[in-house]
Amino acid sequence: MLYSSYIISLYKPKSMQEYSSASKNPKNIKTKMERSPLNLMVSFFNIPPLWRECLSSAFRTALACTIVAGATLYGPISITSLITFPAFSYVVVILIIINDATLGDSLRGCWLGLYATIQSLGPAMLSLWAIGPNHFSKGTASIAVALAAFVVVLPSQSTHLIAKRISLGQIVLVYVLAYSNGAHIDPIMHPIHLAASTALGVIACVLALLLPYPRFACYQVNKNYKLLTNNVLKRLKLLVKVISEEENTSAFGLISRAKSLATKRTKLLFTIMRYLDGMKWERLPINFFKPHYNKLGEKLQEVDTNLIGMELALSCYKSFPINILDQDLKHGLNTLEEHVSLTIKNAKHTFLGSGSLTVPESNAKNITHFLQSLHTIPTTHQELPIFFFLFCAKLLHMKPSTEGPTNVQAQPIHKKEISHEDKDKWANWATKLKSSNLLPAIKYSFALGLSVFMGLLYSKESGFWSGLPVAVSYVSGREATFRAANVKAQGTVIGTVYGVLGCFVFNRLLSIRFLSLLPWFIFTSFLQRSRMYGPAGGISAVIGAVLILGRKNIGPPSEFAIERIIETFIGLSCSIFVDLLFWPKRASTCAKYELSQCLFTLVETIGTLSLVGKTDSQLEENQRKLKAQVNELRKFVVEAEAEPNFWFLPFHSGCYNRLLGSLSKLVDVLHFGERALKSLQQEFQRSDNFVNMLQSELLHVKEIICSSIKGLEEISKMKSFKFVEKEIEKKNMSSDVEMGKSREDDTWLSGLGEDGTREIIETFLQRSRDVVEKLYSDEGEKEVKSEVVLNLSVVGFCLNVCMHGTIEIEKAMRELVQWENPSSSI
Repeated sequence: MLYSSYIISLYKPKSMQEYSSASKNPKNIKTKMERSPLNLMVSFFNIPPLWRECLSSAFRTALACTIVAGATLYGPISITSLITFPAFSYVVVILIIINDATLGDSLRGCWLGLYATIQSLGPAMLSLWAIGPNHFSKGTASIAVALAAFVVVLPSQSTHLIAKRISLGQIVLVYVLAYSNGAHIDPIMHPIHLAASTALGVIACVLALLLPYPRFACYQVNKNYKLLTNNVLKRLKLLVKVISEEENTSAFGLISRAKSLATKRTKLLFTIMRYLDGMKWERLPINFFKPHYNKLGEKLQEVDTNLIGMELALSCYKSFPINILDQDLKHGLNTLEEHVSLTIKNAKHTFLGSGSLTVPESNAKNITHFLQSLHTIPTTHQELPIFFFLFCAKLLHMKPSTEGPTNVQAQPIHKKEISHEDKDKWANWATKLKSSNLLPAIKYSFALGLSVFMGLLYSKESGFWSGLPVAVSYVSGREATFRAANVKAQGTVIGTVYGVLGCFVFNRLLSIRFLSLLPWFIFTSFLQRSRMYGPAGGISAVIGAVLILGRKNIGPPSEFAIERIIETFIGLSCSIFVDLLFWPKRASTCAKYELSQCLFTLVETIGTLSLVGKTDSQLEENQRKLKAQVNELRKFVVEAEAEPNFWFLPFHSGCYNRLLGSLSKLVDVLHFGERALKSLQQEFQRSDNFVNMLQSELLHVKEIICSSIKGLEEISKMKSFKFVEKEIEKKNMSSDVEMGKSREDDTWLSGLGEDGTREIIETFLQRSRDVVEKLYSDEGEKEVKSEVVLNLSVVGFCLNVCMHGTIEIEKAMRELVQWENPSSSI
C-alpha cells in the first residue's frame, strides 16, 4: 500500500452519495476535505489549468527559497557559519523543485544530493588535503575540474541527470574557490561547508512539498489517469459514431474532434509517465500490497495504438456513409464499444480504489460474434479501411487496457531474459563505452575545464560563475547548441536585470526585497512552458534573480550583475566552441543520415512480411528498430529547426515533417500488419500450394515497394545531385532531367500511377479470395474463415498504405533534392 494513497483516501469520497450522507455519518465528514486549499481557491475563482499549474509551481518554489533565505539570512550563527554557499543552496532548490515537482521527487532529490556529494566532494577532500589549496593555480584548478567532471559524466545511464548537475556544480565550486582563496581554505571544512549548503537546498525542497499540504505524485497520476481514461472513452465513442453517420459534414466533424482529443492525450500520457518515478519514492519500505501501477504506461499506450489505427482507417474515407456496413455490423460495433468502455471504466475504478464495476460474462463471450459475418474478402481497395477498423476494434476487446500481467509463469522467463541481456551488456561493454559514453564525457569535461580556465583569466574572485552555468545545465546527448546557449544567456540577463531592479527599489528592505521574487517565480513558470525559452531559459532566469535578491553582502548589485553576465557569456562561448570542435556535424546533416537509416530499416521491415514460416519475431524486432529510428529522426528535425543557418543552406523543415508523417504512418500500420500476419502464420502452418501462390503474390508486392524505397535510400546517402545523375546513368535509366520522366518509370511507385497501384492491390485481394474459398469451403469452418478473411484484408490494407506512403516519400524526396540543388531541374 502506498503511504500517499492512504493519506489521499482520507480526503477522497468513494461516491457522490457520501456528500449527502456526510452530515449523518461522522465517518463521511472527512470527504469535505477532498480538495486542497489551493485547489479550492483556484476552483472558486475559475482559474484556467495553465495558470493553476504555474501558480502551484511558483508557490512551492517561493516557499523553498524562503526556507533557504530564512536559514541563511536570519538563522543562528551556528547555521550561517556552516552554510557558506547560500547561492548553491538556491541552485539545488531550482534544480529539484522547479518543474512541477512532487513529494516523491523531493525525496528522490535527497538521495541524489547525498549521492552527488559523496561522488564529488569525497575525492575533492582527498585532493585538497594531498595537494594543498595554496598550491592550486589556474591550470591546476581547471585540470582538476575537467578530470572530476569526466568521472561524473562517464556513466551514461546509471547516474540520474539531477545528481550529475549537483555533482558538477559542487566540483566547480570546491576547486575554483580553493584556488581563489588559497591558504584561507581548509581542506576538510571547505567541502563540508559545500555539503551543508547542498543539504539545506534539499531539505528546503522536502519541506516546501510537505507544507501546507503534501503534493503527492500518486495524486497527480490518479488525476491524470482519470482524465486520460475519459479521453480514451470519448475518442472511442466518437470513432464508432462516425461509422453510422450519413453526411460528410457531421462525419468529418466527429473525426476532427477525435483528433483534437488525441492531441490532449499526448500531454496526459507524458504527465503520467513524468510522475511515475516520483511515486516509487512515496512508497513505504514494505511490499505487503502490490501497487496497481506496474507497466501502466505500456497498457495505456496499447489502447492508444489501437485507437490510432481506427483513426487511420477513417481518414482513408473521402465520403460517407460507408455502404459496406449493414445494420448487424453497426449494432455489433456499438455493442463492442459499450463493452470496451465498461471494461475501461471497471479498470479505472479498480485503479483509483473506488468500487468495482462488473462486466457481463455472457456479453463478453459473444461480443465479437458479429465479425463472423465477414466471409468474403473485398474486391477493391476502397473497402479495405472498414476491415482494418474492425480489426483494431477487435484488438481493443482482445487485449483491454487495464488487465495487469496475471501469468505467474511469465516472471521467471522475464528474469532469464534480463540475465541474458545483462550478459550481453557486459560482453559489449567496451564497445558501448567507446561509442556512446567516452566521447561525450571527454567533450563535456574539456568544455567545463576550458570555461573555468577562461573565467579565471578574466576574474580570479568570480571565475566560478563561468563554469557553474555550464555545470548545472548539463544534458546527456545532443542538444541544439546555439539555441540552448541563446536562451540560457537571455534568461541569465533578464533574471539578473530583474534582481538589480529589485535591489534598487527595495535597497534597505531585505525582507520585502526577497518577497519581490514571488511575481518573478510566477513569470518564469510561464517562461519554462513557452516555446521561445523552454526549461533551460526559465531556470536561468530564476537563478539570475535569486542569486541577487536572495543574498546579502554581495557588493554593489550592478557590479555583481555585470561580472556574472560576462562570466556566463564566457562559459557558454567555451561550451559552444568545444561542441563545434568535437561535434562538427550539424543537426540537418544528422537528420539526413538518420533518414537514410530509417529507409534502410523500412526495407528490412517490409521484406520480413510473410504468410508462412515464423518471421513474427524478426518483424517485431525490425518494427521496434524502425520506430526508434523515426523518433531519433524527429529529435534531429526539431534540433535542426532551431539551429542557425550561417552560410549553410536553410533546413527544409516542411519537407522533413512530411517525411516524418509518412514514416510514422508506416510504423503504425506495420504494427497491425505484424499482428495479422502472426495469426495467419499460425493458421497456415500446413503450407500447401494455395498458400504458396498467395505468398508469391505477397513477395511480388513487397519487391515493388522495396525496390522504390531502396532507390530513395541510395539517393538520401548522396551528397549532391551530380552523384544522383551518375547513379541513374549506371542503372541505364536514361533519366530526362527536364521532364522528370524515365523509360523505366515503373522502378518508382509514383511512375505506376493510381491505376497501377490499384491493380496490384486488387490482384492480391483476388488471389486471397480464391485461396480462402478453396481452403474453407465447409460450413463448420465459418468462424475460422471469418478470422482469416479479416486478417488477409488487414494485410491488403497495410500493403496499400505502404504503397501510398512510399509514393508520398518519393514526392518529398524529390522536393528535398530540388531544394538542395536549385540550379537543376529534377
